[in-house]
Amino acid sequence: MAGRKTWRVGVAGLGTVGAGLLTFLAEHPDFAPAGGRATVTGVSARSRSRPRPFDIAKLPWFDDPVALAASPETDVFVELIGGSDGPAKAAVEAALKAGKPVVTANKALIAEHGAELAALAEAQGVPLLFEAAVMGGVPAVKMVREALVGDEIRSIAGILNGTCNYILTEMEATGRSFAEVLAEAQRLGYAEADPTMDVGGFDAAHKISILAALAFGCAPNYAAAEIEGIAGVELLDIQLCRDLGYRIKLVASADRSPDGVLVRVYPSLAPLAHPLAQTGGALNALFIEGARTGRIFVQGPGAGSGPTAAAVAADIADVMAGAVRPVFQAPAGELLPFTPVDPSKSIGRAYLRLSVKDEPGVIAAVSEALAEAGVSIESFLQKPVENAPDSLKGGVPIVLTTHAVAESVLKAAIEHIAGLPAVLDRPRLLRIARI
Repeated sequence: MAGRKTWRVGVAGLGTVGAGLLTFLAEHPDFAPAGGRATVTGVSARSRSRPRPFDIAKLPWFDDPVALAASPETDVFVELIGGSDGPAKAAVEAALKAGKPVVTANKALIAEHGAELAALAEAQGVPLLFEAAVMGGVPAVKMVREALVGDEIRSIAGILNGTCNYILTEMEATGRSFAEVLAEAQRLGYAEADPTMDVGGFDAAHKISILAALAFGCAPNYAAAEIEGIAGVELLDIQLCRDLGYRIKLVASADRSPDGVLVRVYPSLAPLAHPLAQTGGALNALFIEGARTGRIFVQGPGAGSGPTAAAVAADIADVMAGAVRPVFQAPAGELLPFTPVDPSKSIGRAYLRLSVKDEPGVIAAVSEALAEAGVSIESFLQKPVENAPDSLKGGVPIVLTTHAVAESVLKAAIEHIAGLPAVLDRPRLLRIARI
């Protein structure tokens, strides 16, 4: 296939990324360094009449993306529909079964069905590429799968969702609540009408699950990820964390140990001077730690028409060049089983905020309860709050950070503290990122 002069590209999904890709290919059909031309010969989307920034009238239209995938006029199938199942999965499977290379930006599909699709692609001897599924225009997939194949990656951690990063950045900068900034993000197009996938942490979990599979040579296992979104992050926590020298970010991480792999997405505290804390707005950022290379840091746009379409085009160029390699780090039949680590055994530092009665002896009671549970206090902050939020329930906030402690011990301590007469609500827990 590498010697083909013209590559006929079928594109399913004409949203932001699809629009960017069609515009790019129309303007730069000879973009691939290996030579040849890429020409769009078929498109499919949910609505043919929807207004778009380009004219599709002269392009063959397919109501069914599966038909586009299987069409003899399609040499490369590009799936930009989204969703882990339904038309996206059916169309990708149809293309692979027909022996056609597939390029996708669909992180949910790869995170949840990557192993079976990899086996199908490798059985047919065709590429299945998904650079655009993680970090948009930042080549995170190529870096982990190809550039670092000679290293032993120990951990990956970063900011993988621009919507959440934008919301947290704006909350701190403007002093507005989560709900207010989310509404603005929806008006600006940074957040979907239903923002659950983003603010719930699920989008970031799909992405870190893919990176974990690539880094550790195992099958992706999205179901094993520990996930907490940012909907519970209050402006008060952002302000108090800053007083302690931290900034809250939604951090996705994957760590490998002799016991297995731990994949987590949590709102976490990063020191103000740390590169993750300095990553603002809708940017993404990633740390990769290898046994030989040490720590690598990359940052860039994680979404948007231009950056993501560029990543899709880069995968099309690889297809045109005849690049063939395992979908993940190893052939599908040789992928290691994903052994999840019990998160209750993980060890780390934490931030706790309590709403307590304003009376003598409260701090002593809390400190004694933590000591009895085996939790050591690292720092402590008690600060008057103007215009106190309703979540304080008429109490005053006290904040503390802990030394490293097992998650199970920490949660048991929280249950104990929540039962103290002077504590008005369940303590708010945020992890301090291990970065």
